[in-house]
Amino acid sequence: QVQVVESGGGLVQAGGSLRLSCTASGLTFRDYAMAWFRQAPGKEREGVSCISWFGGMIYYADAVKGRFTISRDNAKNTLYLQMSSLQPEDTAMYYCAAEAGAYCSGSWSLPKHDYNYWGQGTQVTVSS
Repeated sequence: QVQVVESGGGLVQAGGSLRLSCTASGLTFRDYAMAWFRQAPGKEREGVSCISWFGGMIYYADAVKGRFTISRDNAKNTLYLQMSSLQPEDTAMYYCAAEAGAYCSGSWSLPKHDYNYWGQGTQVTVSS
């Protein structure tokens, strides 16, 4: 059974940092492109970042470029999102998603993109 579990969320002041982790089990992690999404209350889920199986191709949403860094450790079946210079508008539930295949699809950031697996999310709250 595949499990995808996020962790590392919490409450942080504006300007602070957090590192999210996403650990997958029951699948061959390196066979999947991985992505982070977020969803704020009353808003549509949005793609934050995507990383290819070996980390050589990375994409970011404009809203997080220069502040967030995605990475992965295939030996540990773990995906990371280092978030810096956090702002109140970054407050959301953050989810990781797995897509079979080596590379992020062109539509990776679309809310209805067909990912194979999703985690349950971890809450990030940024206070002003």
